Amino acid sequence: MKKKELTIPFLGLKQGKHEFTYEIDNTFFESFEYSEFNAANIELGVLLNKTSTMLEFELNAKGVVNVNCDISNEPYDENLSADLDLVVNFGNEFNDEDDEILIIPHGEHQVNLAQYVYEMLVLAVPQKRVHPGVLDGSLESDALKKLQELQPKETKENSKDTDPRWDALKKLITDK
Repeated sequence: MKKKELTIPFLGLKQGKHEFTYEIDNTFFESFEYSEFNAANIELGVLLNKTSTMLEFELNAKGVVNVNCDISNEPYDENLSADLDLVVNFGNEFNDEDDEILIIPHGEHQVNLAQYVYEMLVLAVPQKRVHPGVLDGSLESDALKKLQELQPKETKENSKDTDPRWDALKKLITDK
C-alpha cells in the first residue's frame, strides 16, 4: 500500500457514517523510509462520520509486524493494536499542528490519512522489543549464550555481606 491510497475523497459522500478498510503491508512503511519492520500485515478500519461542518475519523488497526528482538536480534512476530480519533475541520488554510484536529482549506474535497496512520502504527509497537522465547527461556541462540557467559559472577563484593563501615550510614536513612 502506498501513501496516496489512504486519501479519502469525501465530497460525494452523504452525511452520516461510512466505513473503509485497508490492508497495510511493509511497502507502506518503506514509502516513509522506515525500515524497523521486517514484514507487516495490518488491517486498518476507518470509520468516517461526515457532518455538515466537520469530519470525524475513527481509525482502528490490528495485525502483526515482524521485528528483531533487542536482546537476541532474532526476528519474531509482534501483535499490534492501535486506535486513533481524528477530527477534520474546515478553515482558511491547512493546519496540522494539533495531533487530534486537522484543519483543511474550504475548497478541499479529500483528506490524506497516511501520516496519522504511520505515526499511530509506529507508536503502537513496544519501545523495547523482546522475543517471547527470551522471556520464557525457550529460545536458543548464540547471542543469548554469549550474554550468559559475560554475565557478572556473584562475588563477595556483590553478595549480601556489606562493609561494616557503611552500616552506620544506612541506619541514618531508616532512623528518620
